[in-house]
Amino acid sequence: MSVIRVFSGTCVIAGLIAACHKAPPADEHMAHMASGDLSAPRPAASGTQGTAGIPASANTAQARVAASPRHGEWVKIAWEPGSSDSLMAWIVYPSTSRAKTPVVVVVHEIFGLQTWVRGVADQIAADGFIAIAPDLLSRVRGGASTEELSGDSARKLIQGVNSAERNKGIDAAARYAMSQASAAPKYAVIGYCWGGSTVWAHAVNGGVNGFSGGVAYYGTPYMNGPQPIADSLAKITKPVMLLSGSKDQRIAAAMPAIDSMMKAMKKNYSGTDYDGAVHGFLRAQDDPKPTRDEAEEKANLAATKDAWPKTIAFLKKNLGVK
Repeated sequence: MSVIRVFSGTCVIAGLIAACHKAPPADEHMAHMASGDLSAPRPAASGTQGTAGIPASANTAQARVAASPRHGEWVKIAWEPGSSDSLMAWIVYPSTSRAKTPVVVVVHEIFGLQTWVRGVADQIAADGFIAIAPDLLSRVRGGASTEELSGDSARKLIQGVNSAERNKGIDAAARYAMSQASAAPKYAVIGYCWGGSTVWAHAVNGGVNGFSGGVAYYGTPYMNGPQPIADSLAKITKPVMLLSGSKDQRIAAAMPAIDSMMKAMKKNYSGTDYDGAVHGFLRAQDDPKPTRDEAEEKANLAATKDAWPKTIAFLKKNLGVK
């Protein structure tokens, strides 16, 4: 049975301040490669769409996106108002009778805007939101494109995308989606791996008008820039939730300190660490590994089945959806 650790610790201020000024740990996103390249789907039954009600796994995303009854399309968006420089994004609209629908910006992993991320956006739309997934590599790859990069190519390029660039891209995607006739002027951000850290950076930055909170999957608030982490976290004014797995040892080790810092500052925050689940559990789920590990696959799927309803409940609460 999967064990879920929900952090609600207390803070010892002296030790906390010391921890805040330590150098950030090595990039936790490299954990993706420690277990093999999760960006490369493994064999699955033809046409399999995964488990209904949660995002598709890496193996099932292509079939899920192809079969979706919802309207999704590629759009080019200006990085900033009046700019001729554009980024590409995938937007999906829900089937709803609601007059105005809030927006969720989906931030990709180190693998770039792949089909799996589009599958996550489709599930968010199925759950009743306008979902938009920007390609934050658009500028460094030479311009807006619908071509899906390989995991290796994306990892090389993503090193050139700093926190300021990430925030510009999220701001642009949020502005575009909220400008649609069916959109409400509110948005949240969710992200995975590199995108999880980007959620924290956006929460620190504050976003544009309408920003209402963020969900970080297996990404910590270690961001580019000279400020100590505590100084950065102090700027957060919107709710944040962190979801990770215990086999992601670096993030699991960091979560108690993050919890203590956020609670000491009286921030609206919650963190959950899923026993036996890996970095990238939402993408991996129970897709067979090249060397099978049925216990890990089971833990990943169990984590997903708990994390996704938590995510949707968070979005509904903070975006005002009943």
